[in-house]
Amino acid sequence: MAKSSSHEKDRVFLVVVDDNPEMRTALRFACMRAKNTGGRVALLRFLEPAAPQHWVGVGEIMREEARDLAEQLISDLSTLVIDISGQIPAVYLREGRVREELIKLISEEPSISILVLGAGTGSKGPGPLISYITGREASNMKIPVTIVPGNLSDSEIDAIT
Repeated sequence: MAKSSSHEKDRVFLVVVDDNPEMRTALRFACMRAKNTGGRVALLRFLEPAAPQHWVGVGEIMREEARDLAEQLISDLSTLVIDISGQIPAVYLREGRVREELIKLISEEPSISILVLGAGTGSKGPGPLISYITGREASNMKIPVTIVPGNLSDSEIDAIT
């Protein structure tokens, strides 16, 4: 068996955490790749900017509730990442438009080496983020993108990683 290079040990697999079921498929894939290559998983959750509210206090409460929910989801997923990969994930919470903030994070964080996305399985296509990144934004990507079919089972993911 070949020894892992130091570059492989530095691999960080970034998973965009959203509410789509295929995200969990991408997360398992990233965890298994990290485990099998000595890499690490990073979780990225976006908080949509709060819409302007007539009452400032209402907007702040909505923003705090959204952040609390995001932090709980990240906490739950972090436990899953540790269980599968054996490593504590890096965590990023960003507020703003998903597309712009994702590209910005990748350019700001040189440790992120692979973006892992789950493809939707419905009739609407792979998903808006995948369509964006593989379309006009493809030439601006600084790292490889792995697109995991959202209909893979855990055993199928384990077999290919």
